[in-house]
Amino acid sequence: MNANLQFDFLVDKENNTITVKREFQAKRQLVWDCYTKSELLDQWFAPKPFTTKTKTMDFREGGCWHYAMIDPEGTEYWGRLDYQTIRPIENYTALDGFSDATGEVNPAMPRSKWDVTFEEKAGHSLVHTVIAYNTLKDLETVIQMGMKEGLTSTLERLDELLLTFK
Repeated sequence: MNANLQFDFLVDKENNTITVKREFQAKRQLVWDCYTKSELLDQWFAPKPFTTKTKTMDFREGGCWHYAMIDPEGTEYWGRLDYQTIRPIENYTALDGFSDATGEVNPAMPRSKWDVTFEEKAGHSLVHTVIAYNTLKDLETVIQMGMKEGLTSTLERLDELLLTFK
C-alpha cells in the first residue's frame, strides 16, 4: 500500500461499529466496479493466501452475493452479502454474514450491516465503510477473528488489482 494514501480502521465499542476509510489510486467508477462485479471481486476479496469464488451474484436491491473464501488446502469459508440499498457509484448498504454452501446464513456467527460510500478525492477514490454489529459481543468476536488484519490484507490485494488497470 502507498503510505501516502489514507487508511483508518476505527473500532467504536459504544456503538458496536468498525469504521474503515481507505483511499485508492484509481477513479471512483473503477473502484465501484471492483466492489460490485463478481469477476473483479473474485480477484481481490480475500486476505492472502486465500482466494475467492462467486457462486451467485445478483447486484440489485434485494439481491445477494454468495461466495466462498478458499484457503490454500481447499477449505471453503462461505459468506453471503444481501444488498439493501444501491445508489450507483455513490453508496450501497448490505447485510453481511457467514453462510453455508447453499447460502443459508449461519445464525451462530455475527452478522453485520455494511454501509459503503465511494467518493472522489483529488484523482483518487476514498471508500468509507461503516460496519455495524448488533452487540458488543459480536463486534469483539470478529475483532478476535482477525478482522483488522484480514481486511488490511484484502484491501492491499485491491491495490494490486487496481495497478493492473493503469
